[in-house]
Amino acid sequence: MSDLSQRLQAAIGHLLQDEAKTGAVFNAGASDAEFAQLEQLIQAKLPEDFKALYRVFNGQAYEEGYVFDGEEWLSLERMAEEWEVWKGLLDDGEFDDDEEEASEDADPEVNAVWWSPLWIPFTYDGSGNHLCLDLDPTAEGTYGQVIRMWHDDAERSLEAKTFADWVETYIRGMEEGLYVYSEDYGGIFKKDDIIAGEDGEY
Repeated sequence: MSDLSQRLQAAIGHLLQDEAKTGAVFNAGASDAEFAQLEQLIQAKLPEDFKALYRVFNGQAYEEGYVFDGEEWLSLERMAEEWEVWKGLLDDGEFDDDEEEASEDADPEVNAVWWSPLWIPFTYDGSGNHLCLDLDPTAEGTYGQVIRMWHDDAERSLEAKTFADWVETYIRGMEEGLYVYSEDYGGIFKKDDIIAGEDGEY
């Protein structure tokens, strides 16, 4: 197990405070065949830092709540499902009228389109919004950078230069107490984004 995966498991486990639940959160690691299947679908190579973590944990069990700041950590199978939804919308011309708006709200490292087939979602918030691996950055960006995309807003922002950098930042935030686990909200959330109960518990 890599240092990053160990720290991620430890940080999430600390917030859950339930060894049995912690063990149920993560899916077993992905196989080479599963990586190849997704790469065939998207017609691109997944970054090695992404594969390194997914070889240990293939995302989260769907029913275990949100583990990435209020978002589901997608397995490779779930990534393919969400990608196919967006690809279908693109092929149907759903974004044709949105390109001009998108061009005004993208960071310089991110291509100014509403959605690209080389934006591969690895989180899902249940409302159509994702963090994505960007496998088609601009000349100012980095292959495999992490970007934020919204289903109903043109903003496309750079969140981290690499997947490993994004995970490291999230782990550090959990270790520093910026996140809490909430039974009421159903997962791990940034403490400032949710409301504690009268007893002070989240």
